[in-house]
Amino acid sequence: MRTLFFVTLLFIQRIAFAQHQHHDATPAASSAEKADTTKPMDHSMHGSMPMDGMTMHGPNHGLTMDTTMGMTHSLSRHLSMNRNGSGTSWHPDNTPMYAYMTHPKDNGWSYMLHYAVYLRYTGQNSNNPDKRGHNQQFGAPNWFMGMAQRKIGRRGLFQARAMISLDPLTVGNGGYPLLFQTGESYKGQPLIDKQHPHDLVSELSVSYSHSFNKDVDVYGYVGYPGEPALGPPAFMHRISSFNNPDAPLGHHWQDASHILFGVATIGVRYKWAKLEGSSFTGREPDEHRYNFDKPTFNSYSYRVSINPSPSLALQFSQGFLKSPEESHPGEDVTRTTASILHSKALGPSSYVTSAFVWGRNSHDGQGENSFLAESSLQLNRLAFYGRYENVSKSLEELSITGPGLDTHRGYVINTLTLGMNYRLVQYLNSDLVLGAQITGAKPEKAVLQDVYGKTPVSGQIYLRLSPSLMTMNSMHRMSGHHSR
Repeated sequence: MRTLFFVTLLFIQRIAFAQHQHHDATPAASSAEKADTTKPMDHSMHGSMPMDGMTMHGPNHGLTMDTTMGMTHSLSRHLSMNRNGSGTSWHPDNTPMYAYMTHPKDNGWSYMLHYAVYLRYTGQNSNNPDKRGHNQQFGAPNWFMGMAQRKIGRRGLFQARAMISLDPLTVGNGGYPLLFQTGESYKGQPLIDKQHPHDLVSELSVSYSHSFNKDVDVYGYVGYPGEPALGPPAFMHRISSFNNPDAPLGHHWQDASHILFGVATIGVRYKWAKLEGSSFTGREPDEHRYNFDKPTFNSYSYRVSINPSPSLALQFSQGFLKSPEESHPGEDVTRTTASILHSKALGPSSYVTSAFVWGRNSHDGQGENSFLAESSLQLNRLAFYGRYENVSKSLEELSITGPGLDTHRGYVINTLTLGMNYRLVQYLNSDLVLGAQITGAKPEKAVLQDVYGKTPVSGQIYLRLSPSLMTMNSMHRMSGHHSR
């Protein structure tokens, strides 16, 4: 499977390169056209943004890219593909995309490939070598997602997705070091101060959408594995966290259900609002990262999504999960989330994108909250980003025991991550980026500070390989359309 994937990746890159060479041989566009074709994809729902061979209309005129690219939103022929999130979630329409795309004219299919590979060194709790969580690792967190889409008749839309991760090989079955992180287990023990690796196969899904008119779609989505209608777009697909190699500490409060073995979702869109419901397997993946877990469909969720403007995406969701954690088999969880995502273009290859996410897990009459605020500012080759988290975790969650301690009480952990990166090389529509970040934590009360230190500091440096930002110019090259 790994060999097949990289052959596919090489093939798509060679297609992009060949089209780039052919494009360069065409007459140069005027200076005004050149200025237009270097802007990021800003698929506003209001007004229009014409491009050679591609016209985008406002919400009352049916936003579509049927005329050239073929690929639209996964679940609507009348929405921009930039709105695609993980599973069936929504981004703002102004969200930038990093991907390869091709649209062969002879078969009616459109194809897209996303990926990110980080080669990095991380040091956790570096200023407290005698405290818990002091750890370091050379590793390579990664993920790869491919999509194929085809229009069916005048109203139908079919899409298939596949996502894989080589995390089990590149960071190990026990995951990578991440201070205060909890969730899932390995060798019968809960993972603490580590982020679990993703399964080799993280999504295999198909979906079908039927358009009644420009304002109304109904759809179905089935994944094994897949992602139910619960939470915001998963962190690795959320553009505001694209530059940060680490999972949020609130991952298991907000978006940990993005890989579940057995998901079925139905939904309906009316203009800028969407209501959907899912039935799915509540148990998170086991520690065997190469297999397919048994589907049970014993849990359910609902989600309401609203995109009031091209720059905003809002959602509220609630899930009722049957025994999600293997280490607590008799504990059911009610997960409630809300989020606001924002994206805005600032100029050629520059944008700002942000997210605010709240998640809460409740069980046995008790609950713990998590808050996340993150933002990324991209200025052509240079990016600045940050993430603030406020997470409440119990001593039981952190496996801290002692006489007189209330292990069920939640203790607040505040963390702040600041980072920057710089694109070293851009070649064949691919980016090689060098970055670094530092994270400071402030755990509540002496009980946590005695174990971790008063202000633990962690940091990392990394190289990231990913597709380049899809600008209008690159879209021309990949689709085989050229400036006049």
